[in-house]
Amino acid sequence: MEYLVTMTTRVPEGTSPEEIDDVRAREAANSRGLAAAGHLLRLWRPPLRPGEWRTLGLFAAPDAAHLEDLLAAMPLRVWRSDEVTPLTPHPNDPGPASRGAAGAAREFLVAFAAEGAPSRALADTAPAEAARAKELAEEGHLVRLWQTPGDRALGLWRARDPADLRIVLDSLPQAPWLSTETTPLTEHPNDPGLGPREG
Repeated sequence: MEYLVTMTTRVPEGTSPEEIDDVRAREAANSRGLAAAGHLLRLWRPPLRPGEWRTLGLFAAPDAAHLEDLLAAMPLRVWRSDEVTPLTPHPNDPGPASRGAAGAAREFLVAFAAEGAPSRALADTAPAEAARAKELAEEGHLVRLWQTPGDRALGLWRARDPADLRIVLDSLPQAPWLSTETTPLTEHPNDPGLGPREG
């Protein structure tokens, strides 16, 4: 089972820079261990306000209790609160092996909701939606697609910029009936999806 975890860190006032550096170094080492064990799949930084310290993580665990054990053992947990969203495979998900060929494209998380959409229209366009999702995965735009609680979908997408992403999303046959919420992602230094680093 996969989970999206929003991790928000609040360092107590008066904490020394040396203690912060120590915890961050232990967190990086722990993240490498979780990635090697197949539990930490990706890490990203969402847009941040000044003074905010937040990370989005894609984790794999057999169940929610096991995930909580993994999160509780992370060094930054002493200052961090976690919000967990369980993810189940979407029928149009290209799968975890999907890498695409989007080059230097940016990544985005896009939440989809079809609230109030005519169910007949969604059913009629489902085959075309699946075919288009497959094309977009082959082009490197659609990386992953999950279902979240409440009959919503969440996708990891790649595009040059937000305008390019909008063109890609508008090409989906169900686009007229879907509302979207987009979160631009930036690189996290401990992201296992970056591959091996030199140095």
